[in-house]
Amino acid sequence: MSYQHSMICYTEGINPVAPVKWRGLDGLMSVFWEAEGQPGARGYYLSPDPRIVVFFNEVSPHIRMSNHENGWGRHDRALKQAVYVPAGLPMWTKFTSAHRFSHLDLHLHQDRLLRFLAPSIGGSAARSLLRRPVEVTDVEAIRSLAGLLIKEISAPSRHPVYAESLAGSIATALLDIPNESASPNNGRLTQAQMNKLMSRLNACGDGRLSVAEMAETVGLSESWFANVFKQTTGKTPLQWQLARRIERAQKLLTGTDLTVADIAAQLGFSDQAHMTKAFRQVAGETPAAWRRLHDGG
Repeated sequence: MSYQHSMICYTEGINPVAPVKWRGLDGLMSVFWEAEGQPGARGYYLSPDPRIVVFFNEVSPHIRMSNHENGWGRHDRALKQAVYVPAGLPMWTKFTSAHRFSHLDLHLHQDRLLRFLAPSIGGSAARSLLRRPVEVTDVEAIRSLAGLLIKEISAPSRHPVYAESLAGSIATALLDIPNESASPNNGRLTQAQMNKLMSRLNACGDGRLSVAEMAETVGLSESWFANVFKQTTGKTPLQWQLARRIERAQKLLTGTDLTVADIAAQLGFSDQAHMTKAFRQVAGETPAAWRRLHDGG
């Protein structure tokens, strides 16, 4: 994948102390900087693609960061040793004291990251993951990988796939990927996850979500979600969702004067006959019979 990053960058009081080293790879650009900033130095960064920054020395006592232009004093925080910045998220930095530092910048095309992550965790989980910023201080393993990549940036000695795999390993080490195989709930969704699903389902006018949307809500891949969901509820995601829609239909049948056809349309059924068939499958009788039996207590 031919790729040229296009980050908007503005700095004041930050200057390189050595030539910048960079290397373009498949779907990514890797850049190694050595620089120093003066007290009060500042920077602004905005990229249409995700970005990873790994520092090789302590920066937290010297540099503050914010994702809000006027966030100093309210939304700022110490800059961590490694950060993942999602596409389109602005970042401001400010030096509180003079500091010399070095760091690796990885500019990654979002499609490249998705291509790397999706086979393992699923497309919807990968897209959800890439929207969440990450900031960490424990970077020993990440820093080791970054050091190996810098050697390949400075003096390429192996096939590009080696450097690309190092960049992918840095990304997976930094991103907050759930360890599904080590689930503390023995392959079951937590009550908090089920509450999230109910909340999102209730927010839908017709009570319909795709399995991908349900998986994204709880931060799991589609395949893993479908497996643990059935273990948790005894139903497939779509069976469970249909039961919730029928519960809504029952409330509308007894709490409103809407016709069965109106309720079917409101809940996203193709027509009255479609809802009647689903209603009988779940509740054991037709909507009209259920209304006669329960209306008025």
